[in-house]
Amino acid sequence: MSMNVKKGDTVVVLSGKDKGKQGKVQHAVPSEGKVVVEGINMVTCHVKARKQGEESTIVRREAPLYASKVQVVCPKCSKATRVGHKVEKKTVAGKEKNVSVRVCKKCGAEL
Repeated sequence: MSMNVKKGDTVVVLSGKDKGKQGKVQHAVPSEGKVVVEGINMVTCHVKARKQGEESTIVRREAPLYASKVQVVCPKCSKATRVGHKVEKKTVAGKEKNVSVRVCKKCGAEL
């Protein structure tokens, strides 16, 4: 399954309890079609004490959410946008190669 969202992208949530919030993608799980976004979809996890004398704690952390529920925010026009792909010729180590580049569908800027 291919995803248009990558690690480091700024995304906006389209649906759910965090609708409208923005955050940075911490990591993507393409095999499941999910992403983990900083500060979004927070869940509480009860961590059991593993050693004697250690205390059990309650930790809040981000849970993965489906990549279809987020949309990439363009750094140039700062709007939520779909991702397009464009093939460009770039010179790499003295040789010309065709490289696929992600672009904003609204303003055409490179993502």
